[in-house]
Amino acid sequence: MATFDEDLFLKGLEQRKATLGAEYVEKNLAAADDFTRPFQEAMTAWCWGFGWGDDVIPAKTRSMMNLAMLGALGKMHEFEIHCRGALNNGVTKDEIRAIVHVVAIYCGVPQGLECFRSARRVLEERGL
Repeated sequence: MATFDEDLFLKGLEQRKATLGAEYVEKNLAAADDFTRPFQEAMTAWCWGFGWGDDVIPAKTRSMMNLAMLGALGKMHEFEIHCRGALNNGVTKDEIRAIVHVVAIYCGVPQGLECFRSARRVLEERGL
């Protein structure tokens, strides 16, 4: 039995590559094994196909929401990945700074500092 809807997976794969970059996505999918492949496929279909697959909220706004949520949760590895994706979706350096300010206000200064550290790494690698 399939763990995902093929059409939703393909829609999700397109959106995931558009946001995170085809090279990054293909590397992750290629690294999946029998243990992790079902999760990669389901996550691509559900998160990227279902969650990102409609036109109700623009990709830029979704990226901004993700940065705020991931920063609030303290998921810094994912924050960095989605910081790159946010830049790909048109989020500016100033907008990232404003998002981190909100995370610091609502989640505490130490968490805001962690977000700034992660964002700085991404911005520096992009030459921004």
